[in-house]
Amino acid sequence: MHPFTYTRVASTREALDAGRRGGRYIAGGTTLVDLMRETVEQPEALVDISHLPLREVTATERGGLRIGALVRMSEAAAHPKVRTLYPVVSEALELSASAQLRNMATIGGNIMQRTRCTYFRDVTAACNKRDPGSGCAALEGHNRTHAILGTSDACVATHPSDVAVAFAALEATVHLLGPDGARTLRFADFLLRPGTTPNREQALRKGELITAVEIPALPRPLKSGYLKVRDRQSYEFALTSAAVALHIRAGVIREAKVAAGGVGTVPWKLPAVERHLIGQRPSAALWAEAAAKAADGARPLRHNAFKTELLTRTVERQLRVVGGTQ
Repeated sequence: MHPFTYTRVASTREALDAGRRGGRYIAGGTTLVDLMRETVEQPEALVDISHLPLREVTATERGGLRIGALVRMSEAAAHPKVRTLYPVVSEALELSASAQLRNMATIGGNIMQRTRCTYFRDVTAACNKRDPGSGCAALEGHNRTHAILGTSDACVATHPSDVAVAFAALEATVHLLGPDGARTLRFADFLLRPGTTPNREQALRKGELITAVEIPALPRPLKSGYLKVRDRQSYEFALTSAAVALHIRAGVIREAKVAAGGVGTVPWKLPAVERHLIGQRPSAALWAEAAAKAADGARPLRHNAFKTELLTRTVERQLRVVGGTQ
């Protein structure tokens, strides 16, 4: 591990001053410390923000939910408002990592975590995300766990967060605070597809700090849930996953929010699936027809072509679980 300075701040003002000078924010540290140990990340200065007042879960005036950036994953998963209003978020969190990590990791840190691509974490391998212009070893290497959606010739790494898939499905917004003041971004605009600049993963400006993630109010009753398919039952990243939220009234689907994980370079919203559902009555045939659109635009690699069919089946199964067959 390379030498670095460490500063603990007590206010957002102190944090922004340190961030403006190039300091890297750290809270739970469950990802960044690992990357520093592996010399993938070599920050010169760490700014400990774990004591900032960003640890509340509150209802918004419009009926949504705002989750502070420093709320622990375990705290968010267990919060009564999260469990009652958006079980898809609770389930995604509970299916992430181990209990020990969930007790340390924060919501802000989770959506900021970097890919689990083995080539990214191997400093001897070519990786445009880690070393721009060096190439992408995964394109011709072992790419079974890599992305089939949103890829480019520069990068095919998946985004590893489970709860980010739920936030993408629910069309959340990210609240930011920086040297130029506060702003909000749609979750869909916060995480960036690789394109030709895979090293730029979030739409953050220099020194900006995540303060909260806000889930908008959605029509009630709302049924939601998260399904994660992986090689083993626990402590494993998704091969595919599906976050589904449905508003069904008078036997008709009025709202549908669907996103997939484990298959995209970012959490992958599925608007074609959503459009096929709205205005229809739940049925086994409908779930199959809608899910068939989940892999539209997929570009499978040598070892991960199975993900196309697996994604379709994952989405269909979760639509059936959440929506039933009235």
